Amino acid sequence: MYKNASSSILRAASSRSFRSSLTPSSSSAAASPCSLLGQRSFATSSPAFRSLPRWSHCLHSRPSPFRLTSQIRTASPVLDRLQKNFSSMASEHPFKGILTTLPKPGGGEFGKFYSLPALNDPRIDKLPYSIRILLESAIRNCDNFQVTKEDVEKIIDWEKTAPKQVEIPFKPARVLLQDFTGVPAVVDLACMRDAMNKLGSDSNKINPLVPVDLVIDHSVQVDVARSENAVQANMELEFQRNKERFAFLKWGSTAFQNMLVVPPGSGIVHQVNLEYLGRVVFNTQGVLYPDSVVGTDSHTTMIDGLGVAGWGVGGIEAEATMLGQPMSMVLPGVVGFKLSGKMRNGVTATDLVLTVTQILRKHGVVGKFVEFYGDGMSGLSLADRATIANMSPEYGATMGFFPVDHVTLQYLKLTGRSDETVAMIEAYLRANNMFVDYNEPQQERAYSSYLELNLDNVEPCISGPKRPHDRVPLKEMKADWNSCLDNKVGFKGFAIPKESQEKVANFSFNGKPAEIKHGSVVIAAITSCTNTSNPSVMLGAGLVAKKACDLGLQVKPWIKTSLAPGSGVVTKYLLKSGLQEYLNQQGFNIVGYGCTTCIGNSGEINESVGVAITENDIVAAAVLSGNRNFEGRVHPLTRANYLASPPLVVAYALAGTVNIDFETEPIGTGKNGKEVFLRDIWPTTEEIAEVVQSSVLPDMFRATYESITKGNPMWNELSVPENTLYSWDPKSTYIHEPPYFKDMTMDPPGPHSVKDAYCLLNFGDSITTDHISPAGNIQKDSPAAKYLMERGVDRKDFNSYGSRRGNDEIMARGTFANIRIVNKLMNGEVGPKTVHIPSGEKLSVFDAAMRYKSSGEDTIILAGAEYGSGSSRDWAAKGPMLQGVKAVIAKSFERIHRSNLVGMGIIPLCFKSGEDADTLGLTGHERYTIHLPTDISEIRPGQDVTVTTDNGKSFTCIVRFDTEVELAYFNHGGILPYVIRNLSKQ
Repeated sequence: MYKNASSSILRAASSRSFRSSLTPSSSSAAASPCSLLGQRSFATSSPAFRSLPRWSHCLHSRPSPFRLTSQIRTASPVLDRLQKNFSSMASEHPFKGILTTLPKPGGGEFGKFYSLPALNDPRIDKLPYSIRILLESAIRNCDNFQVTKEDVEKIIDWEKTAPKQVEIPFKPARVLLQDFTGVPAVVDLACMRDAMNKLGSDSNKINPLVPVDLVIDHSVQVDVARSENAVQANMELEFQRNKERFAFLKWGSTAFQNMLVVPPGSGIVHQVNLEYLGRVVFNTQGVLYPDSVVGTDSHTTMIDGLGVAGWGVGGIEAEATMLGQPMSMVLPGVVGFKLSGKMRNGVTATDLVLTVTQILRKHGVVGKFVEFYGDGMSGLSLADRATIANMSPEYGATMGFFPVDHVTLQYLKLTGRSDETVAMIEAYLRANNMFVDYNEPQQERAYSSYLELNLDNVEPCISGPKRPHDRVPLKEMKADWNSCLDNKVGFKGFAIPKESQEKVANFSFNGKPAEIKHGSVVIAAITSCTNTSNPSVMLGAGLVAKKACDLGLQVKPWIKTSLAPGSGVVTKYLLKSGLQEYLNQQGFNIVGYGCTTCIGNSGEINESVGVAITENDIVAAAVLSGNRNFEGRVHPLTRANYLASPPLVVAYALAGTVNIDFETEPIGTGKNGKEVFLRDIWPTTEEIAEVVQSSVLPDMFRATYESITKGNPMWNELSVPENTLYSWDPKSTYIHEPPYFKDMTMDPPGPHSVKDAYCLLNFGDSITTDHISPAGNIQKDSPAAKYLMERGVDRKDFNSYGSRRGNDEIMARGTFANIRIVNKLMNGEVGPKTVHIPSGEKLSVFDAAMRYKSSGEDTIILAGAEYGSGSSRDWAAKGPMLQGVKAVIAKSFERIHRSNLVGMGIIPLCFKSGEDADTLGLTGHERYTIHLPTDISEIRPGQDVTVTTDNGKSFTCIVRFDTEVELAYFNHGGILPYVIRNLSKQ
């Protein structure tokens, strides 16, 4: 302990010392409150587990297993001289003087809290609410080891420090996982235990030290649709495909402490988080503090709508957070977004979020918080706010934050939180100046920049056909669609010749004649927590379906329609309202409780439809209520993909095409022979509100989440071993021991050089993690398919890449395997191939990468702007690392992806402003040397680095190691080896 105390003093005196970062707070219980819940999972149905309280979801304070001094660059005699003087520092909490009692109105107390008003600092009164949460966390966790008084001062002085991009530590209250990202996280934890064992250390040091919730929601596919039995049929197929993965996760829930696993069929992670897991305020061992969360899904931001600070991180960062590592982050700027007015009749929350997304993308909010405020807030339901917060990744912000107010409290009561809990939340937040009361005069807060939107200006819209921020007003959709047909291939173009634009593809469907054209809808999916968490739009969709049925309209049978609620609550209120019956009649039967189409788990479309599309080169359309529509994501055969509100999903399914002007063209012909327009079936705001009021009840939430702990028969029947070390099966094609720690020693390898590297891929702008990371179905002629077939796996059992994220061999083969990827080395040829520069051969990206690796050649990637945008996927960094990529040189990076690259030991470099590969005349056929110092002490965050090529070019890049902690990761070859080496020393 004294060594760390000494280290903190040395660090304070040094302008660039490493943060001692793996030590959970060793101060008093009051400073770092937790309560031990033991092994929190659904692996057991014991009475003790069933009584598990949702609101005390943390760990005991415990003596820290982490004592790091290895990153302090100083001589040991200096430590020896200081250790005696500072050996007692850890027992004294620097801010114990502001630990304040929170009284209950009727007597007694709720507990104690670290009071921001007690600091008597006027700067705090002007801080955005989102920054106050960071401040409270820093104060509560301040031990002058991990978190120093200097860090607290940086946050208090946010107005001056944020523009300087200063670094701060942040300790989230908990971690949230879904199964696609959760499986590799648990694989890594299991592998880390093995590595600890091989290094002769205690493998049980690898255990989550903060609460971890893992919701299995990404595995269900829409194999069966338009059937009353779809839920059961799809779940049976889900378990057949994923039994091994599910058993592994169930093992993890018992092998690792403090990990809760929510079984398949329960709901979508972010809706479950919103309706059930979110605490808003923790009250643990008598100490109150704000809930905060990081998750391995970029849409973790949905919880921001509840006033809980949360955002997506890579799986790599999440694993480190689980193991007690404070997050090192740049203190963000905060964009103040003022909302005024009220939305017009018939306008939905989806219309609003697509509008907000477009505004914020234009403003530029990458790496920033967005905080919403203003008179317009009173008219936004909590579900509307959550919809806006959910799409933070689409508009590029770290958070889209809505401070807690009366609307939040009403939602907490609606969703079954107890009156006592809600009273405690309100009392704490009011006392700590974290509650917004719009009935009182508002003190002006400081923001980095300001935006404003009058909600009355929001109009019905959709977004597409290839990006979520390409908003199209509904009244302009027909013209925009025809422009897309004309335009050259790009985000808004398909380059269909004029003479082919009216082509009709005739086919036979179930023995009856059918036809499709460019723009025909072949998938219509009510999907994604973005919208399924919002009763207004879900019941609105039901009303559209009812009105259509009443008028005699019917969705064409070859359109694959589906409804995937984010929780069982949705089913309850759709049934109570009587509207599920009409959705069923239009083909929107419930298909399962998970992400489904939104993440590409749309299942196969009818074979005859698929043949008609491919043989006639039809630009078919999908319309979904999701948050992502990048090309190739939803389905390989839908080149046009539009995001729309659930009511509009039903409307476009009824119309059968996106090539329609709803104002002037009928959706169809009713049973009386009259034309039916969208306005004839569109519900009013009052109609929707009336159904919401009568159909969405608190008891529905209580009943749903009381039974969630029981799992389901298929889950409960899974048997798992009780060993704390995992027994790897070398024959498994789902769970495979990764090679990250092979031949690992206790000595850090130091910075790796990049000399005469070949360019593996040369990209333009907006390469997303959907392009990089293995996602969707495994194509039959891909390297991953070859690997599976060589191991006796039939094509029908390939499953998706997401389901096989626990197998590094498959994921490495699936990296850069997106069928729509555009690599400049291929001179216009689209698909997952590249040129092996030495031979000139065109190979799959994986095969080319392996050829380079086998000959001992380094590789790099050239890219444009926004490299790595999209979902936070650790495999978008792990895959390139396994393929041998040493560096990525881009115009700009998405925040999480850049961090993940660093976490896997890949060097992120940015071209200087105004430069890119094209302006520098780089073709990708050169060989590249990156002149980075080989001594970690000579590298600074954000320093300039010279890159030279074998044909005499030289240019300067900025090395995007943004913090000292990231330099430490790089020195160790990545974040996980860094953690293991430091734990092994204890």
